[in-house]
Amino acid sequence: MNSVDIIIVNYNSTDYLIKCLESIYDSLGDISANIFVQDNDSDDDVTRISELFPDVLITGNTYNMGFAAAVNQALKQSFSPYVVLLNPDTYVEKVFFECVLHYMEKNPDVGIVGPKILNRDGSVQGSARSFPTPLTAFFGRNSFLTRWFPDNRITRQNILTTRSDGITPIAVDWVSGACMVVRRKAIKDAGFMDERFFMYWEDADWCKRISLSGWKVVCFPQTSIVHYVGGSSDKLIIRSVFEFHKSCYRLFDKYAKFPLSIVSPLILGVIALRFFFVLFFRSL
Repeated sequence: MNSVDIIIVNYNSTDYLIKCLESIYDSLGDISANIFVQDNDSDDDVTRISELFPDVLITGNTYNMGFAAAVNQALKQSFSPYVVLLNPDTYVEKVFFECVLHYMEKNPDVGIVGPKILNRDGSVQGSARSFPTPLTAFFGRNSFLTRWFPDNRITRQNILTTRSDGITPIAVDWVSGACMVVRRKAIKDAGFMDERFFMYWEDADWCKRISLSGWKVVCFPQTSIVHYVGGSSDKLIIRSVFEFHKSCYRLFDKYAKFPLSIVSPLILGVIALRFFFVLFFRSL
C-alpha cells in the first residue's frame, strides 16, 4: 500500500483536532502517513498537538492566511502519491484509509475521491454535488428553500448524494473539501488550490480544474467520516457568511461564459442580497 500525506488546516479548532488525529491514528493501521497540520494563528493552545502527537508536522502561521493558501503550504512540503485533506472537526472510521487507497489503486483514472460524510446525528451530508449554477443560491445544500422543500427537483440535481445507493461509487462534479483524497499526479496536472478563495468554494474550483485536466471526480460511499461542522466558522459568523458569498461570486465570475457573463452585475446583486438575508435570519 502506498504512503499518504494528510493535510489539516486548523483555526481555533484544536479540541476537535485532537479527536480527529486520534481517529486518524486508529484508522491508519500499517499505512505509512505524513501528517501536516497548518495552523492559521489559533489562540486555543495549539501547542497541545506537538505534546500529544510528536510525529505530526505542525506549521504555525503568524496570521490567518485562509484555507487554500494553508493547504498549498503543506502541498509544497509533501510528496506521497496520495493526499488526504481533512477538516479538523472530522472523525474518520477505522477502515477509511485502507478502503479509499485500495479504490484509488484499482482506478488509476480517478483524480479525487470524496467519501460519505455524516453529520453528528448519523444523517448523510450533501457532500457530492453538481457544479453550481445561479439557481444554487436558492436551492443549495443549506438554503432555506431546500430546508422547506427538501425533495424538490432542483436540489436533487444539485446534491448528488441523493442518487447514491450507499455502495456504488458515482462520478460527480465536485466533492467537499472537508474530506477528499487526491492523486498526486492530478495535482501536478491541475496545479495547487486557487488562493484567491480565502475559504469556501475552493474545493469546487479544484475539482473543476482537476476534471478539466482529464481526471474523474468520484463520490465513494463505501467508507465514511463524521463531520461535526462547527470548528472555527461558528466563532466568526459574519466573517464566515461574508467569505462564503464572496467566494461564491468569485467561482461564478471565474467560469461564467458568454452570454451568462453579461449578467455578472445581476448575479453579484443577488449574492449580496442573499448575504444580508442569511445574516438577518441567523440573528433571529
